[in-house]
Amino acid sequence: MSRTVTLVLVDDAGRPLGALPPFEVPDPWWQQVASIVDGARRRYGVDVAVLRLLDADRPHPPGGHVRYLAQLTGAPAGPGAAGGVPLEPATVDLAPHLLRQPWAQVGGPARSVAWAIDELRRLGRPVTAVAQQRTWNLSAIWRLDTPEGPAWLKQLPPFAHQEPTVLTWLATGAGVEAGPVVLAVGEEGRLLLEDVPGEDLYGVGEEARAGIAAAHHSVQLRSVGAVDRLVAAGVPDLRGVALARWVRERLAGHDVSVAAGLLGGLDERVRRLRDCGLPDTLVHGDLHPGNARGGDARRVVIDWADAFVGHPGFDILRLTEGLDAPAAARLVAEWADRWRADVPGCQPHRAVDLLRPVAPLRLAAVYAMFLAGIEPSEHPYHVHDVPAALAQAAAEARR
Repeated sequence: MSRTVTLVLVDDAGRPLGALPPFEVPDPWWQQVASIVDGARRRYGVDVAVLRLLDADRPHPPGGHVRYLAQLTGAPAGPGAAGGVPLEPATVDLAPHLLRQPWAQVGGPARSVAWAIDELRRLGRPVTAVAQQRTWNLSAIWRLDTPEGPAWLKQLPPFAHQEPTVLTWLATGAGVEAGPVVLAVGEEGRLLLEDVPGEDLYGVGEEARAGIAAAHHSVQLRSVGAVDRLVAAGVPDLRGVALARWVRERLAGHDVSVAAGLLGGLDERVRRLRDCGLPDTLVHGDLHPGNARGGDARRVVIDWADAFVGHPGFDILRLTEGLDAPAAARLVAEWADRWRADVPGCQPHRAVDLLRPVAPLRLAAVYAMFLAGIEPSEHPYHVHDVPAALAQAAAEARR
């Protein structure tokens, strides 16, 4: 599957210039923009910074025909042309929006990259090349090459403010290499990270996931004594009944009828969950294999923007998604054995059974939080996720 892309261009002052002719890019995921920037340069000889999604011909990703707003960089161009390429007329709403992220605004990418270049220069690492990788409502990411290897600029929305705090704690309190090295933290959600060599581990099987789970257990065990400090530093507190309250608040205004029974009994369910005796820990919040990076010798968990303090069972349930039932059961059994060894008398299997419908219910609340914090043009990224997660939660509760 691929995408067809139309770039509506603006100049450095935000004035509309017109649209480049549509072109195809090989990757279908709307937030991935490296191929878009490269395609505009190769096909039309223009350099651009992709700012934000405008619209698409389908209700949700991936694929289809997608329009983006992009800022022309480099030499200025007059209306109707960009680097000698005739532009097509384009209708686009350029009105500001209160929920627009800094990197989605004209000049935003340049300001963020300039900050990162200055920080790397301060560290004695001159930047030799910059490449925009991703932009959407959850993050913007650039790769910055230096003689010492690449660094990564990540910019986050306010509802993901906890990632720098978590990464800093991982570097000092976890006792293991559990996350990317933080090089600098800046304003407007900017975060400069050291490169983690290797590949994102999408699609790996049981053996690799077992290794991720074992290493992650060490992190969670070390975090037990630090949860109050993490909460005080701004990491979301979803311990016990606070989880039920947070879920209901985020889902207010959404149609939750399919999961009404589960929501009605959520306080009692989390009380029973606490009776299982597992301690509250640092939870990654989205521990699928693609959020681990590396190879056979070294794996690092990345993307801690969804982290919170709460029940450790959330992460093992996410990590086992997509496996066949016997493989998932084996990983859960190994997870349970580790917790029973470290916390004698606890009931991990009972806890996981209680948590199975709560995990997708929490995800529905997460997606609802995203929708409440982003501008309407980017709602297609998440609007269908809320009912889908609610339906999954209801199905799990009936089992």
